[in-house]
Amino acid sequence: QVQLVESGGGLVQPGGSLRLSCAASGFTLDDYALGWFRQAPGKEREGVSYISGVDGSKHYEDSVEGRFTISRDKAKNTIYLQMNSLTPEDTAVYYCAAANTIATMVLDSSNAYWGRGTQVTVSS
Repeated sequence: QVQLVESGGGLVQPGGSLRLSCAASGFTLDDYALGWFRQAPGKEREGVSYISGVDGSKHYEDSVEGRFTISRDKAKNTIYLQMNSLTPEDTAVYYCAAANTIATMVLDSSNAYWGRGTQVTVSS
């Protein structure tokens, strides 16, 4: 049974940093592409960053490029999202997702596995 559990969210001041974790079970990180998405109040869910299961290549949406870093630890079967230089616009519930391909996660979310999310609030 595939399961994704996010952790690491919280309240942080503008300019601060947080590291989110997503512990995966029921599969290994080589089996699926994984990614981070977020949903702010009143807005649709949007992609943030993705990592390929095949070659570990990393991809970022323009809004977080240069500030966020996605990584994976195969030994712990966990992926991370290091978030730096946070702004209030980054406030959202952050979700971890897994799917056969990055395209599936982004374009066909019903065929992806999703965690329950972790709240990130950036405020002074």
